[in-house]
Amino acid sequence: MHIFNGGWLWGMHFMWWSFWLVFVVIFFVFMKPVPRNTARETPMQILRRRYAAGAISSEEYEERKAKLDRDSDTARQRP
Repeated sequence: MHIFNGGWLWGMHFMWWSFWLVFVVIFFVFMKPVPRNTARETPMQILRRRYAAGAISSEEYEERKAKLDRDSDTARQRP
């Protein structure tokens, strides 16, 4: 039997295309969009949210707010 008369050559060709078809289908089935959380909370927003939720006291809020204000002023003064 001559190998180019359709024998195993067509079988290998079919297997090759089947492999790529299955690969592409699996790729798109399992591909999920990556959530892009570009809007990150600032430390001040986190502090306000925690204070509003009652997770910290008024005194602790004022202390941390003053420290954040002081730190942000220092960061703005640096070149």
